[in-house]
Parts: sequence; structure tokens; C-alpha cells
Amino acid sequence: MNVGKTLFAQVMEFIPWTSFTRIVDRYAGNTGVRRMSCAEQFRVMAFAQLTWRESLRDIEVTLGANSSKL
Repeated sequence: MNVGKTLFAQVMEFIPWTSFTRIVDRYAGNTGVRRMSCAEQFRVMAFAQLTWRESLRDIEVTLGANSSKL
């Protein structure tokens, strides 16, 4: 059983989140957002790239299967 961080969590540690937040604020990226912030969308798209997902349905099914780890 894995007791450490997942590979995805380790990769996300390299993202400069303070800079990311500053850029989102500068360009008002979260204005009018109802459910998914820019940071959450970035994480989903990074996950899709790292796991070779090919469609939105594929991403949704994979994230739904691992919902306890989100």
C-alpha cells in the first residue's frame, strides 16, 4: 500500500501557486466562475496530459473513479 504522495501530487508541488494566483487575479480569470476555478481547471488539464487522456468523457470517468483521492 502506498503511504507517500502520488506522482501527480509531487509534480504539482513544483508549480509556483503564488505566481499562478497573481496572474489569475491580474487577468480576472476567476470572474464569473460558478464551479471550477482556474487552479482546479489547471490541475485537471495537467492530470489529463500526464495520464494521456483523449477526451473530456475520458477525463470525467477517470476523475470520477478516483473521487476519493481528489
